[in-house]
Amino acid sequence: MSMINPVVWFEIYVNDLDRARSFYEEVFQTELKPIGNPAEDNLQMLAFPGDMETKGRASGALVHVKEVEAGNNSTLVYFGSDDCSVEEARIEDAGGELIRPKMSIGEFGFISLAKDTEGNMIGIHSMQ
Repeated sequence: MSMINPVVWFEIYVNDLDRARSFYEEVFQTELKPIGNPAEDNLQMLAFPGDMETKGRASGALVHVKEVEAGNNSTLVYFGSDDCSVEEARIEDAGGELIRPKMSIGEFGFISLAKDTEGNMIGIHSMQ
């Protein structure tokens, strides 16, 4: 069995791209950049930092498509962290909702669960 992370990309569908951008940039203290075809007015994407060539790390984007409603999906993206309580502390001020505060998952570290401004559930994982 390969120990290389097979996940290379994720997409989080949103209803309000500006509101979602503000949430993710504030909580994770990062900058999202526009990608895609600017001539396509039906599709807008803002990418998280990263590249698809780095083994073991995934990148992804916030996506706004007029016909796709955000939230209530069956995908849960976990963001890596040194200590998930740091990002957790920023969630409500950024307009999100903390669903489960930092909790131990035994030898696998800790997680926090939240909803973003679009109703999508996200996870934050850390080893401390």
